[in-house]
Amino acid sequence: MSANSRSTRSDGVVVVGLGRFGGAVANSLVRLGHDVLGIDESAEIVQQWSDRLTHVVQADSTNSDTLRRLGVHEFGRAVVGIGTDIEASVLTVLALCDLGIPDIWAKALSDKHGRILERTGAHHVVYPEAAMGERVAHLVTGKMIDFIEFDDGFAIVKTRAPQQATGRTLAESALRSKYGVTVVGVKRPRTDFTYARPETLVEAGDLLIVSGPTKLVEQFAALT
Repeated sequence: MSANSRSTRSDGVVVVGLGRFGGAVANSLVRLGHDVLGIDESAEIVQQWSDRLTHVVQADSTNSDTLRRLGVHEFGRAVVGIGTDIEASVLTVLALCDLGIPDIWAKALSDKHGRILERTGAHHVVYPEAAMGERVAHLVTGKMIDFIEFDDGFAIVKTRAPQQATGRTLAESALRSKYGVTVVGVKRPRTDFTYARPETLVEAGDLLIVSGPTKLVEQFAALT
């Protein structure tokens, strides 16, 4: 693929490293309709992705000149999904930073790795293994059906309605004042999702979408 054959793609995404994490990100971005340029040092991996990505090339991502020839500087976002090779991960972030990519996301294997990536120029550092471990720990207890936690100690969970809420409207159960959480919506079996309102009646077997500080959300889910 020649950089000259492409117009500016400030809304596109470059994904470097097409392993399990990078590959999943690239695949999801394509499914969502985004223009994706995939880069990996392995010819075998590039071949595997050749029929799934519009643009995929084998290249040394640690070399900014190589990335420029590929037109990487035309993209507005980049995701570095390189796995165990920490040096290549850091040097790739540095090369992307040299090209002036305005939004760089990078996978980190540890806190130390993450701090290095941030100091090198990554705008966002993600810890997929740690995040998944946290999520599974919540799900395996059976108290939550799904769990998403944000960086600022805020979480959204899907959990079964506790006995304290069933047979009453949300206004009557006053979950927010009692437990410090907000019920965003209610999902009843075989019915459509309903956005929560004060008059919403909660029945046994309902699923609640609840948001709030992580600790309070955890305590609320434990009521089930």
